[in-house]
Amino acid sequence: MTAFAAYSDQPLAYPTPETSPTERLWLALVTLGLLAVAVAAAAPAGLREPAFWAGLALLSAGTVGWSWYKFGQRPAGVHHHYLWARSSTSRGALAWMAGIALTGFYVVLYWWPEYLENLIRPLDGLSQALRRRPADQWFLYGTFYTLAVLLLGVRALLKYRHSPYHRVRTLSVMFFQLGLAWLLPGVLLALQQPEYYFSYFWPLKYDYLFPSGVSSLLQNGHLGVFMVFWGALMSLVATPVLTYFLGKRWYCSWVCGCGGLAETAGDPYRHLSDKRREAWRYEVSIVYTVLGFIVVTTALLWLNTLWHGELLGRLSDEFSRTYGFVIGSIFSGVVGVGFYPILGNRVWCRYGCPMAAYLGLLQKHFSRFRITTNGGQCISCGNCSNVCEMGIDVKQYAQRGEPIIRAACVGCGMCSTACPRGVLNLENGPREGRYQPSTFIHAESLRILS
Repeated sequence: MTAFAAYSDQPLAYPTPETSPTERLWLALVTLGLLAVAVAAAAPAGLREPAFWAGLALLSAGTVGWSWYKFGQRPAGVHHHYLWARSSTSRGALAWMAGIALTGFYVVLYWWPEYLENLIRPLDGLSQALRRRPADQWFLYGTFYTLAVLLLGVRALLKYRHSPYHRVRTLSVMFFQLGLAWLLPGVLLALQQPEYYFSYFWPLKYDYLFPSGVSSLLQNGHLGVFMVFWGALMSLVATPVLTYFLGKRWYCSWVCGCGGLAETAGDPYRHLSDKRREAWRYEVSIVYTVLGFIVVTTALLWLNTLWHGELLGRLSDEFSRTYGFVIGSIFSGVVGVGFYPILGNRVWCRYGCPMAAYLGLLQKHFSRFRITTNGGQCISCGNCSNVCEMGIDVKQYAQRGEPIIRAACVGCGMCSTACPRGVLNLENGPREGRYQPSTFIHAESLRILS
C-alpha cells in the first residue's frame, strides 16, 4: 500500500457533518424540479408543459429555500468548511456528473437543438409576450441562464450579506443579466428592431464591430446608428477610461453576463482554479492568442470590405466562422460553463475571453486599480488564495506586503472578504507608487537593518 493510499484511508479529523432533514427537504425539491424538467424533455405534448413549469417552480422554490436555510440562518461570510471533502466541490463523482450534464446540454443546444423542442415549446407564450415571436433554442438558453443568475444570486446575497461591496456587486450582475441581456433584447425584437445586447461589446461580442454587423445595424435607422455608436464608444473609449479608474472589475465583476454566472452559479467552485505557475503560462499564451485572433479577424474583414473583397476573397469570412465555432461555441459555452465543477468557475474568463485579455492589458499597464497588502498582519492562512477564482496565489503577495497588480484579477474582492486580518484592500489610488510594497514593510525593513 502506498503512503498516499494509507493516508487517504484515514478518517477526517473533522468528519463532514450529516445533512439535516430540513436541508434534505429543500434539496429534494431541487432534485424533483430537475427531474420534472427532464421528464418534460421527453414527455408527450399534453404533459410536457405542466411538467416543464412545475419543474421550474420546484427548482426555484427549492433553490431559494435551500439558500435561505444554508446561508441565511448562519453567520454571513466566506465559509471554507469541507469544500475538499464533499464530492460536489472536490472533483468527486457528483462534480463529474454535474460537469457531464452541463457539457451535454451545451453540446445539444449548439449542434442538435431539435432534441430540445419539448423544452422550447412551453416557452412560446412567454416569448410571444416579450418578443412577439415563437421561442427558439436561444430564448430557452437565455431564460435558463437568467434564471440561474437570479436564483443563485439570492444565494450570494444571503451568503455575503455582511459585505456592502458584494451585495451591490451581486445586485448589479443580476440587473444587467435580467434587464440588458434578457428583457431589453426581447423588447427590441418585439418592436421589429435588431436583437442588440447593450452590455456586451467588442471584442467579446466581436461581430458588433465587424463590417457585416455594422452594415446590418445601420439599416435600422437612427436606432441602428446609435447602436453602432454605442458599441464603438464602449469598446474604444469608455472601456479604457473606466478601466483606468476602476480596473477591469467594472465589467468582469459588475456587468458581464459570463462573469455574472461565474459569481453566482459558479461560486461553489472558485477554489478549484489552478494556482500553479504552469497554469499561468497556459493562461497568458492562450488568452492573448485569442485576443490577437479577433483583432486580426476584425482588421481582415474591414480591409477586405474596403478592397471590395479583392484582398483576401472569402478567407476573412473563414476567419470569422472559425472563431465563432472554436471560441464562441466550444470554448465559451461547452468548456467555459460545462467545466465549472472540474476546473473552477472562471475557465472562460481566465483562458479564453478576449474582453478579459483586453481589459487585463489596460489594468496591468495603465490603471489606477490595485489590491494593497499589509504583510505585517498576514498570518499565512491561505484563505485569500483559496477563494481566488483567477488562480492568483494571493498569499504570496500578502506575505511580502506587495500590491497585487495582475492582468487576470477581476476585482471580485473575495480575497479581501476572506482575509481574517484585513490585510487586503481594493484601491483606486494614484499611479505614483503603484508597484511599491506597503509603507509598513519599508519601515519594518529599515528598523531591522538599523
